[in-house]
Amino acid sequence: MDFQAIRALAHDDMQAVDREIQTRLTSDVALINELSAYLIQSGGKRLRPLLVVIGAKAFGYAGQAHITLAATIEFIHTATLLHDDVVDASELRRGQSTANTIWGNEASVLVGDFLYSRAFEMMVDVGDMRVMEILAHTTNTIARGEVLQLLNCHDPETTETRYLEVIRGKTAKLFEAATRLPAVITHQNGEVESAMAAYGMHLGTAFQLIDDALDYGRNNPELGKSVGDDLAEGKPTLPLIHAMQHGTDAQRLLIRRAIEEGGNHHIDAVIDAVESAGSIAYTARRAEKEAALALKALGALPESPYAQALRDLAYFSAHRSH
Repeated sequence: MDFQAIRALAHDDMQAVDREIQTRLTSDVALINELSAYLIQSGGKRLRPLLVVIGAKAFGYAGQAHITLAATIEFIHTATLLHDDVVDASELRRGQSTANTIWGNEASVLVGDFLYSRAFEMMVDVGDMRVMEILAHTTNTIARGEVLQLLNCHDPETTETRYLEVIRGKTAKLFEAATRLPAVITHQNGEVESAMAAYGMHLGTAFQLIDDALDYGRNNPELGKSVGDDLAEGKPTLPLIHAMQHGTDAQRLLIRRAIEEGGNHHIDAVIDAVESAGSIAYTARRAEKEAALALKALGALPESPYAQALRDLAYFSAHRSH
């Protein structure tokens, strides 16, 4: 199944998730309604809530908690995007102006806080302490990953190990929660729960690896952001780390200077260096390895169209073009 076919498989539940999001976003503060509606309507794959829904269906779940949890995951994700865009001074996301460029940093941070706190209210509604434990730990890990990324910015000595620690905390941890929670609400044993968590962690890592590779791809209007945004922010992602290790001395010095200074003044030369060192291909191979580990984790899952959809989503994470 391609991504649209997987969405179609979960159509009714994802419609319910959208209704839950709209209901939970309602506030008597006009700015919250305005900014939240802009965020929700600005597109995005809704991959994380989709994983909650598909995972629950793979275990034969027939209740409604998965709808609330899928919306909760999306709120947490959206809150992190709001805060990320302020920290990174980003102007474009998903091909549209970021909230902070329209409403300002203060409003973006505070609405992000609103979404976080609303997400915790929704966790309580589910009434499962294990769910609370997982999502509380998840949000803490994401915040830690954000701080680690900030420490790595403008640091050309960042290693692949440090980079992977960041993306596993900042990005993949929420994927892990999205796939672990279906096992929790269907009362699977610890082995199955751990397998689903591993699936999400590896899938999320593959997803972010491809995201970082795409940042150095030329002519990709579907990406929804400017090429070289990571470089402009001084982020030493895997394509740059690999290129510094395998490029020429001149390329190594160029990339080091670009990371230290930020900006995208040398973006064309950096892309040439990344391409000639085989760094985009290397990053893609690392993503494929992560996707293979995600597939391996699904080995014990009963066969069904939903199980197949989870396998296909692992493939999608490592082979997407936007």
